[in-house]
Amino acid sequence: SNVLLVTNRADPAQPGGVAPDMAAALADALGAKLQLVPYENPGALADSAGAGEWDVGLIGAEPARAAIIGFSAPYAEIEATYLVRPGVPFHTAAQVDTEGVRVASSRRSAYTLWLEDNLRAAQLVQTEEPGAEGSWDLFQDRELEALAGLRSFLTGKAAELPGSRLLDDRFTSIQQAIGTPRGDAAACDAAVAFLDSFVADAKSSGLVANLLAKHGVEGKLSVAL
Repeated sequence: SNVLLVTNRADPAQPGGVAPDMAAALADALGAKLQLVPYENPGALADSAGAGEWDVGLIGAEPARAAIIGFSAPYAEIEATYLVRPGVPFHTAAQVDTEGVRVASSRRSAYTLWLEDNLRAAQLVQTEEPGAEGSWDLFQDRELEALAGLRSFLTGKAAELPGSRLLDDRFTSIQQAIGTPRGDAAACDAAVAFLDSFVADAKSSGLVANLLAKHGVEGKLSVAL
C-alpha cells in the first residue's frame, strides 16, 4: 500500500489513512459493512483482481492495470519525478530520457508502469521486488544516474545524498482512483458509474481535501481535478 494513502499501519488489520477513510465513506454510501483487505503493495492488489478477494480497491489507475480492473475517475494525485546523482547535469524530467542514462525504479509501481510505456532512450532498471526503499538501494549500489519515485519519498532521500538534485518538474502524476475487478462487463460498467458519482461527490463536498488535511499529506497529495 502507498505510504501516503495508508499512514497508520500499527494494526495491519485496521490501517488508517486517506484510502481507508475513503473506503469507509464508500461503504457508508452503499449502506454496506466495510471489510478492509490490506496488501503489501499495489502490484499484489492488482494481481488478486480476479481472485474474489475484494470488491473495490483503492489503487493508482494505469493502462497496464485497466485490462483487469475498471477504474473510477481519480480522487487524488501524486507527483512522480526523478532524483539525479551528484554531477548529473539534468534539470528537467525530459532530459533524463537520454541514451546511456540508467533509471532505478520500484518494480510494479504505477510510475514504473508509466516509465515502461514511455521511456524511449534511458534504461529502466527495476528492483527484483516492489518497494521504494529497494529502488534507493539499487540506485546507490549500482551508482545509477537517476532514481524514479514519488516526490515525497525522493525529498527525504535527497537529504541523504549531498549534491543530488530533485527535479522541479514531474514525468507523470499518479492518479489515485477506486477500481473494481473486470468480470461481467455490464456489472463492471454499472459499478464504475456509481464509483464515478461517489468520487465526484467526495471531491466537490470537500471530503477528499479534508482527509488530506486530517492525515497530514497536504502538499504530498492533491485533490485530482
